[in-house]
Amino acid sequence: MNGPNPSIKHPVPLHSRVGFLKPLVTAENIEIGEFTYYDDPDGPDLFQERCVLHHYPFIGDKLIIGRFCAIAEGARFIMNGANHAMSGFSTYPFNIFGHGWEEGFDPATWQREFRGDTVLGNDVWIGMDAVILPGVTIGDGAIVAAKSVVTHDVAPYAIVAGNAAKVVRMRFDRRTVARLLEAAWWDWPVDKITRNLNAIRGADIDALEAAV
Repeated sequence: MNGPNPSIKHPVPLHSRVGFLKPLVTAENIEIGEFTYYDDPDGPDLFQERCVLHHYPFIGDKLIIGRFCAIAEGARFIMNGANHAMSGFSTYPFNIFGHGWEEGFDPATWQREFRGDTVLGNDVWIGMDAVILPGVTIGDGAIVAAKSVVTHDVAPYAIVAGNAAKVVRMRFDRRTVARLLEAAWWDWPVDKITRNLNAIRGADIDALEAAV
């Protein structure tokens, strides 16, 4: 056997709260890698509606999530549509209500608040009720603690916590992190991952590299 079928929406029998997101999310502005899952007691089917907020296609930003990520209940990705223009005296979005309030609005004042795509690497663990702000990149193997608010990029294999989230510690030393990123096991074919699960789940970098 070579592991579960990544196209199955609910891969854990009798445990429908867990779902692989790639077959569940259909939005063109969201990209999700295989085997990434969301865990929610109400079911993972509404991840797109509940967890990805203010994400409007006309803005052009994307949410990009890698393979083998684990996303806990209540995680929220705040996208660029939540931003307000801040260059004037008021941040109130008068223009969206029309009836004359749209006249004279300069779109460039809002465009200056655009933060770009939100990107999660591979093998990232997002804790319960964590909030990821627009334009953040979270590196491979990183962990975001429960209820954290991530406002800046997170390095690969860092553990961050708090509001605003700060690095608590690195999971491994710098040389090991470099070797893990070079091995990039998440890009291996599934059958190769299956054959080398002990190395991937273990803490012997030499064994993992030997499998490359």
